Amino acid sequence: MIEILNQTQLEHARSAGAIVGNTLHELRERAVAGVNLLQIDEWARELILGAGAVSCYVDYAPSFGNGPFGHYICTAVNDAVLHGLPHDYTLEPGDLLTLDLAVLKNGIAADAAISFIIGEEQPAASVALIRATEEALAAAIDAARPGNRIGDISRAIGTVLKGAGYSVNTEYGGHGIGTVMHGDPHVPNTGRPGRGYQLRPGLLLALEPWVMEDTATLVTDPDGWTLRSATGCRTAHTEHTVAITDGAAEILTLPR
Repeated sequence: MIEILNQTQLEHARSAGAIVGNTLHELRERAVAGVNLLQIDEWARELILGAGAVSCYVDYAPSFGNGPFGHYICTAVNDAVLHGLPHDYTLEPGDLLTLDLAVLKNGIAADAAISFIIGEEQPAASVALIRATEEALAAAIDAARPGNRIGDISRAIGTVLKGAGYSVNTEYGGHGIGTVMHGDPHVPNTGRPGRGYQLRPGLLLALEPWVMEDTATLVTDPDGWTLRSATGCRTAHTEHTVAITDGAAEILTLPR
């Protein structure tokens, strides 16, 4: 079901988005070489609960996962890109880390992800990979205007990612969000303009370009959650929750 939020719900979405943005900003500051992914998960738990929010992940048990997720944040390193299950791994200089976080506040969800490189050394190929997802997200947000359609957003994302030389996987993409974390409509990361649901004010979308360096094929870890590139190449993932307004989309998950 596609949800259109009222003004009260939109205020709750802004609160949830601020918590997500602030939490990711804080975790990025703390995520340095020598930090364990399980420590990041514990920090996420403390920050979410301290903000009076509820994790969307702990009890999340969709058909594609292996039982309840059981953690507060997705942590994906290097060749992992989506649904990264926190585990006993200590970050090293040069690692490419993606943090993906969603919370509920007053019954409304917000969802965002960031990718960044650990330490001062910034490998050029990894920097380019992250930049492509960030630029694709900016193009998607620009296309998220009333009267446009989902296909216009998908086309904007795909144009940037393909233009940067990457293949695009359409198994997983953006999605509607509101009283549930994952709702309709699905927003593929490539598509044809003028197709799909027509955008209207009050619609919330989690837009999330993600890409892998040299493949569009995913494999699933034995943990039943973590999705990795089939070739072992590096990956990146950038996401914001936005609200469709009468004009430009409002980004809800920026740090305040």
